Amino acid sequence: MDALQLVAGWPVGSAAVGVVGIDRPSAPTGRGRREPSAVFGPDTRSFAWASVTKLATALAVLVAAEEGTLALDDPAGPPGATVRHLLAHASGLGPRSGPPLAPPAVNRIYSNAGYLVLGDLIAERSGMSFADYLREGVLGPLGMTGTLLDTADADKAEGAAAAGLAGPLVDLLSLGRELATPTLIGGETHRMATSVQFPGLGGVLPGFRRFEPCDWGLGPEIRGAKQPHWTGTENSPATFGHFGRSGSFLWVDPVAGVACAGLSDRSFGPWAARSWPALADSVLEEQAGRRAGPDRSRPVGGDRSGRAGSGSGVGERTEHPGGGHV
Repeated sequence: MDALQLVAGWPVGSAAVGVVGIDRPSAPTGRGRREPSAVFGPDTRSFAWASVTKLATALAVLVAAEEGTLALDDPAGPPGATVRHLLAHASGLGPRSGPPLAPPAVNRIYSNAGYLVLGDLIAERSGMSFADYLREGVLGPLGMTGTLLDTADADKAEGAAAAGLAGPLVDLLSLGRELATPTLIGGETHRMATSVQFPGLGGVLPGFRRFEPCDWGLGPEIRGAKQPHWTGTENSPATFGHFGRSGSFLWVDPVAGVACAGLSDRSFGPWAARSWPALADSVLEEQAGRRAGPDRSRPVGGDRSGRAGSGSGVGERTEHPGGGHV
């Protein structure tokens, strides 16, 4: 995919970015065929995922809910809050552990602390450590063997369940495929997870600004009408995903039928807020051209490159067959 050549201009030491096309669902299961992926950079090198971890944690919670280990409306966290509130950053807990900053379902307060509560709840209900449950319930079944949860710093504000994963791009793309066409959870659970929960809540999108509303699902952020945003201007409002301060992101656009993931060795900052949306727009335009026919594919370059520095030597573009590890 030519759009991935934009990554060569990112001001980073190393980055790996991948795109996978997902066929729109054509069966009652809601599952589509997994199309080939394209990657640029060292796709087997491990990078920190930071808050992109929350997508995997949320998936583990949803698996636990379908297994009966817990229920989305079970009380959890501060008084009046439930598992659903915690997943959707609507529990009232603040970014760090401590007393709630607001009652449940009043504000969208981005909360690492809420995800630590979820990790502890899974461990309590399952009788397994959260790391073991995540590995057996999510990472293992998806073939994400290169991804590990760092529990050494479990006491810090961004603890393991909130921001502790590290792994390669090939594994992050596997998670992206799962979020697009689920195999571990049922269609109704997936629909809830990728739909706005507690509609109308306003809140701050970290790294950007306050939005009214600040839409969120059961784990993934929902793009909605947010602008500026870390995805592209061409992404549909139904786009969902997450980014992390380590310079990581994963988004799925179910309307365009494409998922994109990236990992890097430079923390999120103005460079990412410029470069990631430009990449997303180029990916979506090229994907649309491929679906319509080769003559409509837009050449890469011009003012929308999002380049903020000289070539970074992040690797070569490669094409891989879809499905699991590549």
